[in-house]
This record gives sequence, C-alpha cells and structure tokens, in this order.
Amino acid sequence: MVDSSHVLREVLLETAMTSVSLYTVLFGALMFSKLVSYSGLADGILTWISSIGLSGYGLIFAILAVFFVLGCVMDSLAIILIFVPLFAPLVTAAGLDLVWFGIFVVIATEIALITPPIGMNVFVLRATLPEVKTQTIFKGLLPFVATDLVRICLVIFVLGLALWLGATS
Repeated sequence: MVDSSHVLREVLLETAMTSVSLYTVLFGALMFSKLVSYSGLADGILTWISSIGLSGYGLIFAILAVFFVLGCVMDSLAIILIFVPLFAPLVTAAGLDLVWFGIFVVIATEIALITPPIGMNVFVLRATLPEVKTQTIFKGLLPFVATDLVRICLVIFVLGLALWLGATS
C-alpha cells in the first residue's frame, strides 16, 4: 500500500522545484527587460530602424529580426510590452493595419521563443524535463519552427489572410 502523505509530499516538492525553475527564468527575463528599457536600447533600435528608412516588407522583416533576437533572452510579454508601442507608429506610417500587426507580433514572438540557438521556451521545457537533452528538444522543435516560418510568411505576404475571419459581414 502506498502512503498517500509520502506521495503528496513528493508531488509538492517536485511542483515547488519546477515552479522555482520557471520563475527564475521569468524573473531573469523581466529584469533583462527592465535593463533594456532603462538603458535606452529599445529607443536605440527604434532610432536605427527609422534612420534606415525602411517601409513595407523591409520594415516588417527588420521588426521580425529584432523579435527573433529578443526571443533568445526575453519572455514574450516583455517583448510585446516594450517594443510594440515603439514599433506601432512605424507600422502605422508604413500604412499597415495595427490589428494585422498585433497578429504578426504574437506569431513572431512565439516563433522567437522556440528557435535555436537560445529559445527561452526550450529552457523552460528543459527545466521541467531534466532527463531530456536540450539538443533533443531542439531537434523535436525543428518541424514546428519550419511550419511556423511558413505561417508567418503567409501572414506577411498575404496581408488579408490574418484578418480574413473578421472581415465577414
């Protein structure tokens, strides 16, 4: 017969250890986002992109590149909260729909969080499954990353696709 108090104790300890691991990663990402915000890096990226004079597809791919780099070290909420308000005026000036941009941002951010070499969500998964190698996790993610890249290309090049469901009247 299994002692239920012993099982409960083990489950609670494992839950606590997993939660501490996840919150450590999240805390680090939030601290980094504060550092980025206070250091002026976000404003520097905005100035750099606007000084290049990109519009349309060039602007979108520059924003995508920024999100992919940020996804290596920041969580999605921090990326969205810091950079969407900075990029929104550029997107509006380029004549793109802000609802479409919101959909694009969510897709881009989530792709950035699982792409090699650092992909933050991979390390969250690694913390919850310590017996699985990081390399194995990345190999398992490759088909999903490829599919997500096709999806974001469709959203970029077929602008109405992301807004199609809401367009019915």
